[in-house]
Formats: sequence, C-alpha cells, structure tokens
Amino acid sequence: MSESRVRARVIVSGRVQGVWFRQSTADRALSLGVEGWVRNLSDGRVEAVFEGSPVLVADAIAFVRSGPDRARVDDLEITYEQPEGELGFRIR
Repeated sequence: MSESRVRARVIVSGRVQGVWFRQSTADRALSLGVEGWVRNLSDGRVEAVFEGSPVLVADAIAFVRSGPDRARVDDLEITYEQPEGELGFRIR
C-alpha cells in the first residue's frame, strides 16, 4: 500500500438499499476528492471502492460506517488493495 495513495474496498450490510446510500456516498466522496465507485449488490449489500490519500479514504469509510439518515449499517467489511488509478467517482 502506497503511503500517498491507498485503495479500500468496502462492503456495507444493513438497510443500505433504497435509502439514497449510493448517491450520498458519491456526494461525500466527490466533496472529499476521493476517487472510485459505489454499487448495489444483488444480496442487498452495497460495495464501494475508495482511492486517494489515506486520510481522505479514512474519511470516506467513516461516512459509510453510518451512511445517510435513513440507512442502518449493521456491518462493514474493509479490504485494502493496491491502488488501480481510479479517476473520478461514479455510481455503478
């Protein structure tokens, strides 16, 4: 893991679909300057990839730990990977 750029894959479980979780995550990532993507999984969870400075990626992870107002996060799985050079942040 590079000191200047990290990549975290986060799987979020709970009431995280149908509560603006993806849009809120994208908005927060964009405001932080974090790159990557977020998507719904077929099993009701949400997957997100955050790439950027360690501090900003930690801030993005802190946001998804609670999510938007209507969400309920029951569990968070975080895996750190080698950065892939994501550009921008998008909803998949």
